[in-house]
Amino acid sequence: QVPLVESGGGLVQAGGSLRLSCAASGRTFSRYAMGWFRQAPGKEREFVAALSWTIGRILYADSVKGRFTISRDNAKNTVYLQMNSLKPEDTAVYYCAADNSIRLGVGTADYAYWGQGTQVTVSS
Repeated sequence: QVPLVESGGGLVQAGGSLRLSCAASGRTFSRYAMGWFRQAPGKEREFVAALSWTIGRILYADSVKGRFTISRDNAKNTVYLQMNSLKPEDTAVYYCAADNSIRLGVGTADYAYWGQGTQVTVSS
């Protein structure tokens, strides 16, 4: 098990910024692929961004490219999602995910471990 705890969500006006954090436990955190997903009411959970330290690769959904940045601090066992230029359509519950895989996936099935989610609301 890899317990994941998200934080940093909240209410922000359109154009504003938020930084989400995901704290993970486990000595092999640096080997895990880490991802962020989001789920808006009535919609499927969708990929936002993912990062693999092992293969040095980062992926973003087209809808967030240029606005969101994923990063990690292995010393703190934490992955971040910096969200800038937020739009009302970014409103969703944001989930952190992890998988002990060298492959960097963009589907929910690619990740074995999930956090409880943190709400992000962007007002117009």
